[in-house]
Amino acid sequence: MDALSMLLENVHLYDTQFYYLKGHNDWSFSITRHDTIVFYLMLHGNMCLDVAGQTRTLNAGDVVMIPNSIQHAAFAAEYFGNKPPKDAPSIETKLDLHPSEALHINRVQDSFANADLMLIECCYDKEVTRPILSVLPSFLPEQDQVTGSRQTVMDLVVSILSLESKTDSMGKATVIDRLAGIIMVDFLRMHIEDLPEATDSWLVALKDSYLAKAIGAMHNAPEQNWTISKLAEVAGMSRSSFAERFKQVVGVPPLTYLIDYRLRLAARYLRLQQHSISRISELVGYASDSTFSQAFKRVYGVSPRHYRQQFQESQT
Repeated sequence: MDALSMLLENVHLYDTQFYYLKGHNDWSFSITRHDTIVFYLMLHGNMCLDVAGQTRTLNAGDVVMIPNSIQHAAFAAEYFGNKPPKDAPSIETKLDLHPSEALHINRVQDSFANADLMLIECCYDKEVTRPILSVLPSFLPEQDQVTGSRQTVMDLVVSILSLESKTDSMGKATVIDRLAGIIMVDFLRMHIEDLPEATDSWLVALKDSYLAKAIGAMHNAPEQNWTISKLAEVAGMSRSSFAERFKQVVGVPPLTYLIDYRLRLAARYLRLQQHSISRISELVGYASDSTFSQAFKRVYGVSPRHYRQQFQESQT
């Protein structure tokens, strides 16, 4: 399995919600969501999106992903150009009241909708996904990036997603989660493939034929007793060259990367509540429960047991 696949092995979108929005005349709206990934599918007409001062125009057939769903605004391109109105009203309350229903924005009697779009909002495991999302741009894909056969595949996935969202078939939620996940993975793949060699993004390491092998190995078997020498052997490099190259490209030493991944994975296991703490300790490569607990507390501020208790209490 390739490094990106291994990296995304524990990244899953869930609790996907979708909304049909119809914009009339000089429509606009703003949204502030936390810990969600948002997709916009432009079905008819056009619009502009503004995220933190960066603007993107969408035309019919376009799909865009906002990896970090901070406050953003959507508005009618033909009325406002590429500058968002200062008073774009929030529609979050309306979204919560009208899931899976057509929501008309700025409707004036029976005026014709000049924009028809679908908004898809997905939850994700913040701890597991954080390192990836933290280095992504405001929008994916970047401007005019989807072409050729890839556009054909994207059109097919979007068509199935649109059709599935309008049915009440069994397993509907799972299918929509998976389809949204496919779009996310394809956008990530395009982004990584187009990263220049001179970049601050550690994701460029996944394009490095040597480093990618080591990263894939750590994600595939975090429980193994990895050393710099063993990872260098997997990468096919000398120990010193590997350690230097890894830190230069990824930004941290190999074993620091490994420890960070182990503990993020452990936190996920604790939240899932499927394994005992002793078993989680084994799964993430710690020789004893006490060593695991000390390492976990240094990063999360509480012991694994208290972390699990706090999560359980937050769900009630």
